[in-house]
Amino acid sequence: MTSAPHSASVLLVAWRAADTIAAAIDGALAQTVPCEIIISDDASPDDTFEVARRHVEGYAGPHRVVVRRSETNRGLGRHLSELMAMARGDVFVVMAGDDIARPPRVERSLAAFSENPDVYIVGSVVDEIDMQGAPLRRGVRHMPPSFDLAYFLRAGKLATLLGATIALRREVFDRFGPLVAGAEDNILSLRAALLGRGLCLAEPLVDYRQNPESLGNWIFARGDDTPERFRRRYERTVRMYRDVADDLEHAVAATPELAAERRVQAMRIVEMYRIEADAREAILTKPRRDWIAPIWRGLNHPGLRRKSAERALKLLLPRRWFGLKG
Repeated sequence: MTSAPHSASVLLVAWRAADTIAAAIDGALAQTVPCEIIISDDASPDDTFEVARRHVEGYAGPHRVVVRRSETNRGLGRHLSELMAMARGDVFVVMAGDDIARPPRVERSLAAFSENPDVYIVGSVVDEIDMQGAPLRRGVRHMPPSFDLAYFLRAGKLATLLGATIALRREVFDRFGPLVAGAEDNILSLRAALLGRGLCLAEPLVDYRQNPESLGNWIFARGDDTPERFRRRYERTVRMYRDVADDLEHAVAATPELAAERRVQAMRIVEMYRIEADAREAILTKPRRDWIAPIWRGLNHPGLRRKSAERALKLLLPRRWFGLKG
């Protein structure tokens, strides 16, 4: 079954991307179907906005291009929400100011939605590049070809589509409202799975730049070699996991027509995120005897049994091995 054609809005979000924004814009402008393209700088402290504005000056191609700047730094979730509220398209295609979209990205995404009416979000594998654009790894996949709520419970992973590859039906935003947190990939993937299912296309549609200052690297403290790395990662992921759980719980409440089985699956995923947040917080801030409760809850959750069993072994290890005192 094929649905009616869709219109696309490209949401190109940037922050501190003065060195890479021109290449990102070229990728957006190279799309093979006409789009609305909103290039938005989140109040960067560098000249990202000016570079972007100059780069599209005099553009006369098939796309409708807008360059804007937030008055104050919103953070990724609120920044994207601003753009989604502005956008006119049926489908939002998210691009990042440090990545490069391949020319057929929008066209392939629209085709996937047209051919699969039950799909609400589409991503793809990526080719990784370094900050100078040199190739690193090719065909990197973060999700299976098709996924739904049941997948997240089976997999027992708190990973979703890569945010830089996401395209989504506007219903995912209109139905549930603004994103109030920065974990846009988890939140949007889970919202979409609540409504239907998602796809991860096998064709690399994004050159994904390995930027040491990306949000993901900051959250997970990648590249941080200090003794505080473990604590920083756990503090940031505790907040992220609770934000994701709050958003999905809100989405469930906003979907009264949801089938009973899907409601149960969604709430088990909410529980999974909350257990993982509680377990990490306990390791950071509580004596070892208080680690047992969240570990036990995880052992009784189908999606967290393996992770919780591994975590139980940490009860036997010195806290200093994790960069913690006491």
